[in-house]
Amino acid sequence: MMNNFEVIAGSGVPQSDLPFSPAIRAGDYVFISGQASVDEHGKIITDSFTEECRRSFQNLGKILLAAGLDFSDVVQVRNYVGSQEDLLAFNQIYREFFNMPFPARTTIIGCLGTMLKFEVDAIAYAPK
Repeated sequence: MMNNFEVIAGSGVPQSDLPFSPAIRAGDYVFISGQASVDEHGKIITDSFTEECRRSFQNLGKILLAAGLDFSDVVQVRNYVGSQEDLLAFNQIYREFFNMPFPARTTIIGCLGTMLKFEVDAIAYAPK
């Protein structure tokens, strides 16, 4: 059965050998998979929380750009913060990428294990 989904990919969009697409356009929405502190080949880059968080949002921005969108098109964000102690820094960095009106948001704390300090996924509104 054919669907009307479009995989979002392009130059600069982080790739992975894992079985998922970086993003999928379905109708008027783009669903963006979790973005972490990785290079363009999907290799994890461990760093301070602030650097991992910024790199994750920068990777989100690369996917938005490949879809012809930007952060102002994001309507919902899910954030995964490794430690409660990083919430203040997270909220400061979040404001570097999102402005009023802020997207709907969920923040989940302490679920990442030992490898990552932060991950983010999002849904953007992209009417054709």
